[in-house]
Amino acid sequence: MSDDMKRLAAERAVADVTSGMRLGIGTGSTAEHFVRALGVRVRGGLDVIGVPTSERTRALAQEEGIPLTTLEETPALDLTVDGADEIDNALRLIKGGGGAHLREKIVAAASTRMIVIADGSKCVQTLGKFPLPIEVVPFGLGATRNALEKLFVSLGLGGELTMRGGEQHPFVTDGGHYILDAHLTAIPDAETLARALVGVPGVVEHGLFIGLADKAYVAGTDGVFEMTAGSEV
Repeated sequence: MSDDMKRLAAERAVADVTSGMRLGIGTGSTAEHFVRALGVRVRGGLDVIGVPTSERTRALAQEEGIPLTTLEETPALDLTVDGADEIDNALRLIKGGGGAHLREKIVAAASTRMIVIADGSKCVQTLGKFPLPIEVVPFGLGATRNALEKLFVSLGLGGELTMRGGEQHPFVTDGGHYILDAHLTAIPDAETLARALVGVPGVVEHGLFIGLADKAYVAGTDGVFEMTAGSEV
């Protein structure tokens, strides 16, 4: 059922795509439904060009026959469509469950608009139940981890930092970095945490997406709901 809902949300977002658009194409299970639905429209004559947010998305888009470009060639985009791991009623997001949030954030920030596609299970009152991904450089990892733990204590946030993939075989992102997942349970002030994280040496990027999404298509048992800032979750 959840996969069917993801597909419905993705198909709703594809209807917002018009010929001539420069698209940011997201990563993850819901975004894959978007890529496949977009491929159907492209093969039917839709003229678009896309920037994929991961190598996995790039491969799928190529299979679907979607013309691709890069931000070097096309630095300004019209629309990004991507999924989310959590979304609140202010359209603040946690992303990065798939490890692509650095590229996803760069692409979203280069876009005039961002549409989030999700099933209803991703909607929350307060962000934080989903572990917050923090992308870090391998060099100085111990010092970076210590600085993050001190930061969380200073902000009154409890929780454990774990290495994505495990200490012996860390998950490596497309950018060659590691991911520390912060199990914070709740993030009452996402804006303050987001600003503080970027000030920690060794942190490349984090999975808090604030002020980037314009709307979301959220699918549930009653169909697809269009969510904007202030909508009831």
